[in-house]
Amino acid sequence: MSDDASFGVTLATLSEAFQYTFSDQRLLQTAVQHRSWQAENDAVESNERLEFLGDAVLGWVVADIAFRQFADLPEGRLTDLRKSVVNAIALAQIARSVGLGSAVLLGKGEGAAGGSDKTSILSDAFEAVIGAIYIDGGVTAAFNAVERLLLPAMQAALPNIDRLDYKTVLQEQAARIGIDAPVYSIESTGPDHEKSFTASVKVGTVSASGVGRSKKAAEQVAAEAASHSLSAAFPDA
Repeated sequence: MSDDASFGVTLATLSEAFQYTFSDQRLLQTAVQHRSWQAENDAVESNERLEFLGDAVLGWVVADIAFRQFADLPEGRLTDLRKSVVNAIALAQIARSVGLGSAVLLGKGEGAAGGSDKTSILSDAFEAVIGAIYIDGGVTAAFNAVERLLLPAMQAALPNIDRLDYKTVLQEQAARIGIDAPVYSIESTGPDHEKSFTASVKVGTVSASGVGRSKKAAEQVAAEAASHSLSAAFPDA
């Protein structure tokens, strides 16, 4: 967006959507500066550092909310609940709901390629805005923003927590860590009317397997096991 006045209006609208008024507007502008825009406009920095911080803030706030709001859930399900909202797909959906895409500053090529609606760009920008709020307003401001925006998604995810798509979770973990995407293989045993499937998955140095009545079910079990192993090896993933 090249018009400074229009961009100012967009940032003001974005502040309203997050229900937070920045003392330092430059933080919010940095939060929406994609690296493609930085490269073309000789900007000092992109939103990547704020994204790094926002990712950490989201992790601990959502863990705190899950622990306090869902006291009847065991540790494993608390982890599932956190992963159901702290992932690129879920964060991008929330970003779309607050109109974040219209405020993201993109290079010409990325903009022409529809970058303002790309899941990765939206989720990264959302994390960057949370990081900016944390820097500008402190712990309470960041906590309130995350709780206001993510608690409804957590409540909506709760009924389906047992059917969490671990294949998607595992793929996103691999992408964040920077390793190759998971590779699955399937074997079956038993007669046609009562087959049992065993899925094996390899992702990085982690291997896991799972058994199910269908190929998809077996892959989900294997993906869940691999996801937990990756989480232990890479706590921030």
